[in-house]
Amino acid sequence: MIQYIAEDLKLPTLEKQKINRWIKETAAEYEKKTGDIAFIFCSDERILEVNKQYLKHDYYTDIITFDYSEGKIISGDIFISLDTVQSNATVFKVSFEEELKRILIHGILHLCGQEDKTPELRLQMTEKENSALQRYSY
Repeated sequence: MIQYIAEDLKLPTLEKQKINRWIKETAAEYEKKTGDIAFIFCSDERILEVNKQYLKHDYYTDIITFDYSEGKIISGDIFISLDTVQSNATVFKVSFEEELKRILIHGILHLCGQEDKTPELRLQMTEKENSALQRYSY
């Protein structure tokens, strides 16, 4: 089951059925199936708390993915700061909706085993995000 939860702000407008289908199709490309996935939308302040408490990082971020996947079933909690998504949309000159879709699929790609810890891996992740975003449009 894929859930969409708002922690300390209003839930963004989402095409949940279309997004769920897109997520399942993306997971299938990596030979995975979706299990329990929770997208938790929050503010910058909340994601900073999560980052400090669980990862011992003292900085803001757009997304934190907690991976509970087992075998071919992807599961996890994905915290997304809507404040940072909005800031990034402005910086990258894209709509909030487009940046939000990028962040949603970014978390799913992490659950599918994709990493972005080095510049080379970040570039590969961006290419995979772009490919998934193109598929969403169809």
